[in-house]
Amino acid sequence: MSRQALYDGWTLRAAPGPQVPAEIAGQAVAATVPGCVHTDLLDAGLIPDPYLDDNEVALAWIGRTDWHYRTSFRRPTGHHDRVDLVCAGLDTVATLTVNGVEVGRTENMHRGYRFDVRSVLRDGDNELAITFDSAYRYAEAQQERLGDRPNAYPEPFHFIRKMACNFGWDWGPTLVTAGIWQDISLHAWSTARLATVRPLVTMDGRDGQVELHVEVERAANVPLTVRADVAGASADVVIPAGQRTAVLTLTVREPALWWPRGYGEQMRHPIEVTLHGPDGDALDAWSHRIGFRSVRLDTTADEHGTPFALSVNDVPVFVRGVNWIPDDVFPTRITRDRLAERFDQAIAANVNMLRVWGGGRYESADFYDLADERGLLVQQDFLFACAAYPEEEPFGSEVAAEAAEQVTRLAPYPSLVLWTGNNENIWGWHDWDWQQDLAGRTWGRGYYLDVLPRIVGELDPTRPYWPGSPWSGSEAIHPNDPAHGTTHIWDVWNTDDYTRYREYVPRFVAEFGYQAPPAYATLRRTLSDEPLAHDSPGMAHHQKAADGDAKLQRGLDAHLPAPADFDDWHYLTQLNQARAIQLGVEHFRSHRGVCAGTIVWQLNDCWPVTSWSAVDGDGRRKPLWYALRHAYADRLLTVQPRDGGLALVAVNETAEAWTAPTAVTRFTLTGEPRAKTSVDLDVPAYSSVVLALPADLARPDEGRRELLVAEAGATAQRALWFFAEDRDVDWPAAAWDATVEPFDGGQRVRVTAGTVLRDLTLFPDRLDPSASVDKALVTLLPGESTTFIVQADELLDEAALTARPVLRCVNDVG
Repeated sequence: MSRQALYDGWTLRAAPGPQVPAEIAGQAVAATVPGCVHTDLLDAGLIPDPYLDDNEVALAWIGRTDWHYRTSFRRPTGHHDRVDLVCAGLDTVATLTVNGVEVGRTENMHRGYRFDVRSVLRDGDNELAITFDSAYRYAEAQQERLGDRPNAYPEPFHFIRKMACNFGWDWGPTLVTAGIWQDISLHAWSTARLATVRPLVTMDGRDGQVELHVEVERAANVPLTVRADVAGASADVVIPAGQRTAVLTLTVREPALWWPRGYGEQMRHPIEVTLHGPDGDALDAWSHRIGFRSVRLDTTADEHGTPFALSVNDVPVFVRGVNWIPDDVFPTRITRDRLAERFDQAIAANVNMLRVWGGGRYESADFYDLADERGLLVQQDFLFACAAYPEEEPFGSEVAAEAAEQVTRLAPYPSLVLWTGNNENIWGWHDWDWQQDLAGRTWGRGYYLDVLPRIVGELDPTRPYWPGSPWSGSEAIHPNDPAHGTTHIWDVWNTDDYTRYREYVPRFVAEFGYQAPPAYATLRRTLSDEPLAHDSPGMAHHQKAADGDAKLQRGLDAHLPAPADFDDWHYLTQLNQARAIQLGVEHFRSHRGVCAGTIVWQLNDCWPVTSWSAVDGDGRRKPLWYALRHAYADRLLTVQPRDGGLALVAVNETAEAWTAPTAVTRFTLTGEPRAKTSVDLDVPAYSSVVLALPADLARPDEGRRELLVAEAGATAQRALWFFAEDRDVDWPAAAWDATVEPFDGGQRVRVTAGTVLRDLTLFPDRLDPSASVDKALVTLLPGESTTFIVQADELLDEAALTARPVLRCVNDVG
């Protein structure tokens, strides 16, 4: 058996067409494989960077062009029963020829393909050519053939099995890709090979069980033997001549378990599988790492409705999640190191789950391996989003094959704990005026309620399946009913103020979000606008949400003083995003016991854009990230409105009880105490307590000039409550003293407040794009101090570090 990578010698050429620019027409371009057309043209200097300014618009022709890839290779040496061309991922509608003979066609970006090419190979050089038809032409032809179906955007993404967000989204560019986007190789083999290996891992008491399902492909009708080893347990089975499948059962006594981060260690165990011929020779091998853990989803009706509560190893896990979109439009630019950086950003923000959203892709092996390694739970959507999807052929067969392949591929990863049928499509059918337009045509219901649950049930019954996000658990209940199952809350962003989050006591919030622009350094790298303004051409192009700027302005008007310039606008919109999500998360967590989790929209971006992300398209943390770190802390102290008054809520997501003397004080803005109470906090493990505050604390003498401060224990965990919106507060003009001290690796910026300083934030990337800071959104009373740790490639100007627009607070606006 041999495997021969086919990465070298590729060229790329555009098929003739009037849309192809003259400087590209007829030209052979060196192609990187794996890769795509856009990145190859960019590397060759033939197109501008599609992420800058509005260059995206000028590159629309790429998605409407056919592309020809070509390379040559040498035939594998020696005798083999089979030589297969193995394509892990082709994007998307492709015709493959070897030495001029067609060997296969593909129509699905989300599947791998294998073609027997032995009969068409010749000695010496062989030519492999792959033609990618325009994804637009294919999708539009299917749309015309089957009849249109409603969707969220005027693009035909639901008529092709391709990454939907390639066709543009309310945070993404329209860059319709083509190319060999995953590994491609020749696989030469004889007698038999391992076609699929599917380990189903469960717990039986304290013992681990691995039910190993093996499927072989044969070139000879002879007996075969499969052997498996994991954690000291071994098994083997004979597959008789004429049969293709086998099941091996391995019992591991009291294995070390895999736990989500914060609950225990992430122990994984190598599993080795070998296939042997009748003479005992090894024919093929497969290896992976698995984790022993159990997963349970509790949806048993209770007095509050239908819960959606996840348990791992019989321990309930309150989900502190973020939604994940593809980290780049061009997948081959997403390296393992880049994923690790993004995962570490999530973990540092106290996140414990990533939901892989259904308009992107099934992620790479590196993604799930890193999640296993770091203890991040993964919810994986099947790839359907915001549209009515046709169920007719070829889509019915493609979806079933795609789902079976991906469920099998991802079975070994313990971090994957939930499959979801779609994103918002069942909700769309109910509420987005689809039914009249569909006029009885298929829209995807059969996928979500029949095909996909059957495939998961047959191939991986160890993991729960949920038909949609959102989904109530029953077709008899509205799919986005907050009292049942999962809910998405988007009225806040679209129509209502973010304080409306407090009107919800949901069982599980799978999406909610609020927008803000990316970091200033990201804007300056991306846009040539002079001057920058919220509505300057580049800013406007990189705002993809419908009425996005108007919604940002509505949020500012409701809460914050009017910005005097772009610097104010940038700071305040980023601040308002952070405030909105912190309010929502703290409110939902304060109802622990009814609500079992939140998944914020969204962690990351695929390019530089104004969006709902906490980490922008250049990987920089927005103020939201710091707010999320606070709101998702293992131990959270928060002041919440309750029953006409105020309550102190303490939430403990650790295995140890949280006990701490706690003081709650009503201060004036000048730092004078007006009322105070003390409590001894005692919060059991994995629980919360709600303590009503006395009326003299909850009712200010002068709401525009007072705030509450709650502090718990020696760690001084702090919660704040302001009695008026910032726009209405009688803020004193901001005053502070600041010192800057260099140290090996950066600078310490110590700020001592002369007045109250509301949400003090340092933006060192305004001085150096490499600069970052350890904290943000710090509120200080007069006389209090904080120290920011700034890291950058070079020392930054000390005066600039401690002055506007780098050092900001709410009461210096205007």
